[in-house]
Amino acid sequence: MTGGIEAVGDLVEGGLLARAAEPSAGEDAGHSREGACLNCGASLVGSHCHRCGQRAHVHRTIAAFVHDLLHGVLHFEGKTCRTLPLLAWRPGKLTREYIDGRRASYVSPIALFLFVVFLTFAGFHAMGSAIDLGDTVTMGGKKVSIGDAEANLKADIAAAEQRRAAAVAAGQPVDSIDREIEGLKSALGTTEAIERNDVNGLVKAAAAPASPSASRLDAIWRKAKANPELLIYKLESDAYKYSWLLIPISVPFVWLLFPFSRRFHLYDHTVFVTYSLSFMMLALLVATAGAKFEFAPLVMIPLLYAPFHLYRQVRETYGTSRLGAIGRTFLLLIFAAIALTLWALAILGLILGG
Repeated sequence: MTGGIEAVGDLVEGGLLARAAEPSAGEDAGHSREGACLNCGASLVGSHCHRCGQRAHVHRTIAAFVHDLLHGVLHFEGKTCRTLPLLAWRPGKLTREYIDGRRASYVSPIALFLFVVFLTFAGFHAMGSAIDLGDTVTMGGKKVSIGDAEANLKADIAAAEQRRAAAVAAGQPVDSIDREIEGLKSALGTTEAIERNDVNGLVKAAAAPASPSASRLDAIWRKAKANPELLIYKLESDAYKYSWLLIPISVPFVWLLFPFSRRFHLYDHTVFVTYSLSFMMLALLVATAGAKFEFAPLVMIPLLYAPFHLYRQVRETYGTSRLGAIGRTFLLLIFAAIALTLWALAILGLILGG
């Protein structure tokens, strides 16, 4: 229930940000018709007062209020209905139309991107996390249960603390024992995070340096550092905060398809990237829903269609030949993998360094 409420909150937040990026999109006649501005009394000519800027027509009913919520916050309006079909089937035409200045009929790239980002991650929250860190770890080359690993580590810590107390009583140095205890406690924190399925705690534990005395738990550390489920978790929880980084990371790669071109500029590539990312996030949301509900077509269709979508966008946006578009699409798929890797590393660096 809480996850669903959070999802709705994310969705509304995304709509608000999209609305901020494109505040006048989809304004219509409103819900009442006035001859003079209700705020300053000036005669009305058009949809807004020319003197104070207030809307010419205001609502006075609950139904109209709900309409404004859907219309303004969630961005349900004519532009969306015209933009989404083109985004799905004619992305190159949509991109070229916007670049060439024919924009009145379409949602701007950044407004669409902001809303899609929050729609995607709201969907992730609503569907819940499918992460399962497992119930075993490797210690001493053998798989043991989390409970046994935790008990063994606690026993090792207790034994090390007894040796430390004896060393202090005998006036012997305890630096090496302190390092051993620190390493064992760090490893214990890792196993406890795995037992709680606490991926956030596991990520933070993975950032801490492992002591040499904890070498037998290297498998646990590798799991903490390399488990791809950590990245999935971050995409479901915190990565939306840094999703905008995908745009500046991706644009230089698209520029490499047309280096030093006088026809195409960074602005063109930025519009291309932003619309493309919006579609790919929607496709990811559909594929995730398919995986969640074990409906294979919803997983396979977006994955198979994504390269063709990229091909169509390249060809129509830049006016290339079929062969040229195919070659550039192949390069873009490679570049996309590199960009996603850089984005993931940047996110993990920001999170672990925070």
